Amino acid sequence: GMTALGYMAAHSKRARLGLMVGGIHYRQPGLWIKAATTLDVLSGGRAYFGIGAAWNEQESRALGFPMPPLGQRFEMLEDTLQMAHAAWSGERGSREGFEGRHTTASDVLNSPQALSRPRPPILIGGGGERRTLKLVAKYADASNVFGTDLSQLKHKYDVLRGHCETVGRDYAEIEKSLLTGVSITPDGAHRSLTPSAMVDRFGRAAEAGAQHAIFGINGVEDLSKIELIGSDVIPQLRDVGDPSPIR
Repeated sequence: GMTALGYMAAHSKRARLGLMVGGIHYRQPGLWIKAATTLDVLSGGRAYFGIGAAWNEQESRALGFPMPPLGQRFEMLEDTLQMAHAAWSGERGSREGFEGRHTTASDVLNSPQALSRPRPPILIGGGGERRTLKLVAKYADASNVFGTDLSQLKHKYDVLRGHCETVGRDYAEIEKSLLTGVSITPDGAHRSLTPSAMVDRFGRAAEAGAQHAIFGINGVEDLSKIELIGSDVIPQLRDVGDPSPIR
């Protein structure tokens, strides 16, 4: 994913670039941070850091990665988030050592430093109410939860709001995003969405609190679907919901 994003950085000028999302156990914290920093520098400050506790055990086993227990992965995630905050501070990171649950660093060197200020935005993927959303409140700039069910979305955002109150974080600082898939055709054939129906779906998600929709497109190899979204959906969605801080 990071390799693909580097290619995209060289072939784009405005798009924000980040993983949706990286599995925490695929890289050591320092390597995650350096890769995101490099992407930010080479793209002129357009990177975000998308990270999560991971879930796809089949993929991990197929690639030969150990899949630590979930509790350990959350500890690794918090180590990485804490280290990222230290690395993206000052001109070259932090001179203080870092001691996490699973990671130790003599100092948190980051040179060259990221261009984004105060740091590349951190997006945490997942809607777990006890751990994931609590980590969002403590460390992240954006949250991504799955689905478009309005009651579920609103509930997840309400849980996040509660965690923000507990840790003294301004809930409004955090971008609320959702992840889903869409099937779109001009006429809504085969239970697909028409452009108007897609706008309506995301408009209702905005009413539930979502500010940013991230979606996969069924049959994306048919470029006419992308053209349809570009011409008939995105112009209407620009006026829906609140502005996103990292769009």
